[in-house]
Amino acid sequence: MSSVVVIGSINLDIVATAERLPVAGETVTDAELGRFPGGKGANQALAARRLGADVIMVGCVGNDADAEDALALLREGGVDLANVVVVNDVATGVALIAVARSGDNQIVVAPGANRSLTAESLVVPQADALICQLEVPTETVAKAATNFSGFFCANLAPAKHVDVSVLQRADLIVVNETEAAWYGESLRACTGMLATTFGAAGAVLSRQGEDLARVRPPRVEAVDTTAAGDTFTAALTVALVEGQGPEDALRFACAAGAAATLKPGAQPSLPTRDEVLALL
Repeated sequence: MSSVVVIGSINLDIVATAERLPVAGETVTDAELGRFPGGKGANQALAARRLGADVIMVGCVGNDADAEDALALLREGGVDLANVVVVNDVATGVALIAVARSGDNQIVVAPGANRSLTAESLVVPQADALICQLEVPTETVAKAATNFSGFFCANLAPAKHVDVSVLQRADLIVVNETEAAWYGESLRACTGMLATTFGAAGAVLSRQGEDLARVRPPRVEAVDTTAAGDTFTAALTVALVEGQGPEDALRFACAAGAAATLKPGAQPSLPTRDEVLALL
């Protein structure tokens, strides 16, 4: 069994599911409200755990009632939370998510305690793989990249300026098509593998401009796409660390991402390994 450290955000998601998403300035009513554990870091940690890895979560929550809700499924799922710090006088991170019946979403995040995961306070446990995202300070991600000796995956989401050392150090960078366009030519600094996702159209895995694999996901009726990208990132990392080849690993990751769209909520929707294999 592979071991994975995830350094990243822990949020509580407040989700309103409506017939369609509003346009700017519009109110859409008759929505259904739900509260789910979320945050890109926590989603990726639980996804990796459900896909069969031993997982350590490194992050911060506030000293408030939302913290327990945000950590509930990580704890229940067997993710090691010894490196999660409770920060006084700061709120746990919250994401406000609008989801359409089609599965499309809009997300606004209030980071709260996630900003307290600073480079100065960071201790990086050793494992087979490390996954980082950008819902925590980018300086923290840069320090993690420098201090970790195993397989390093950087999910460059949400799109932010990041030190070039992260791009050069990463064994795997994951972006969606919007993020890929935002980073543009700067992704040329990546010397490892680059995975670019295109939603239902699939994903491409490349290295320095040369395609290693192209895969389309299984067709599914999407309910909520919120955690699809996080599941893809975790699954691709786990598969590559296990020694799967580029095409098999990408196929596994695309199937995992598709499986994560079949239920509402970020973490409740994360698939088990058996559920992913069933889709394959």
